[in-house]
Amino acid sequence: MENQITVPRREFLRLAASAAAIPATSSVALADTYPSRPIRLIVGFTAGAASDVIARIFARATGPFIGQQMIVENRPGAGSSIAAHYVARAPKDGYTLFLPPLSTLTNEIINPTSPPLDMSKDFVAIAELAEGPFFLTINPALGVHSVAELVALAKAKPDALTFGSVGAGSLPHLCGVLFEQKAGIKLVHVPYPGSPESVTDLIAGRITLSFIVGSSIIGQIRAGQLAVLATTGAKRASLLPDAPTMTEAGIPGFDFNLWLGLMAPAGTPQPIVTTLAEAARKALHAPEAVDALHKQGYEPLDVGPEEFAARIRTDVARWTAVARAAGMKS
Repeated sequence: MENQITVPRREFLRLAASAAAIPATSSVALADTYPSRPIRLIVGFTAGAASDVIARIFARATGPFIGQQMIVENRPGAGSSIAAHYVARAPKDGYTLFLPPLSTLTNEIINPTSPPLDMSKDFVAIAELAEGPFFLTINPALGVHSVAELVALAKAKPDALTFGSVGAGSLPHLCGVLFEQKAGIKLVHVPYPGSPESVTDLIAGRITLSFIVGSSIIGQIRAGQLAVLATTGAKRASLLPDAPTMTEAGIPGFDFNLWLGLMAPAGTPQPIVTTLAEAARKALHAPEAVDALHKQGYEPLDVGPEEFAARIRTDVARWTAVARAAGMKS
C-alpha cells in the first residue's frame, strides 16, 4: 500500500484557497507568450483574387505588430468553404486564421455544406479589415455605355447575356441575381473558381458582364480592355470616381460593399482574439497599408470583434432574403 500523507485541515484549506487563485485556463500565459511562431492566414480563393490580395497586404502590415511572420496560404474551392472547414477544425491556438470575404457567408446560404458551416458558431470574429464596392464590368466591344443600355439589351435578348462569378453562391453571383431582380431581366450565370479566370473570359468576350472588385480589374480598365458601368457602394468609388453608383444609374437597392475580415476557430482564447484585433487595428492604419488598400479600391476599417459579429448576422439575413426571392436553396 502506498504511504498516505495527512494534511491538517487548516493547511488543506490554505492550499485550496491558493489553488483557486490560479486561473482555470492558460489564457494569461497565452496572452504573455502569443505568438511565439509564424501564423498561417488561410484564404479560400486562388492567388491574385481579391481575398488573396488583401490577405497579403494585411499579412505584411501585421507582422511588425505581432513580432511574427504571417504566412498566406491559399486553399481554394467550393466558394471558400474548403478553407472555412479547414480552419474550423484547426487547433484553437491562434496559429491558423481565416480571412473570409462576405462571399463565404453567401456561399453557405445557397450551398450549405455537410456538415453545415455556421460562421457565427464555428468561428470567433476578430476584426473586419477592409471593404470596397463591386464594379459592374463589361467588355467595351459589347457596345453599351450605361446600365440603362445594358438593361435594354438584356430585355431585348432574354437568356442571351451571361454573367461570371467566383462560384455559385458567391457574392458576385448574388450580385447578378439581385441585378436581375431589380432590373427585371434574365441573365445566364457562369461560375469560375476565382476572379482571374472570370476576368480572362470577360476580356475574351466569352461572358457578357461581371460584378468584380477593383483589385482584380483596375489594370485592364486603364488599358481599355474592360469598362465599368457602375459601382455598388453607397457613394462613388475613389478608385473610379467617374463611375456612377448603381443607385445613380437607375437601379436602387445596390448600396453594399464586399468586406473582408479576420476570424479564428470558435473556442480560441479571448486574450489571443484581443491581441489579434489590436494588431489588425494598428496594422491597417499604418500609412503603407492604407496606401496599398486604396490602390486596390478598398478602405481600411476599424471594426472589432463584437461589431464584426453583428455585421455577419445582418448580412446573413439580407442575402438569405435575396436567395429566397430567387427561389435558391437556402
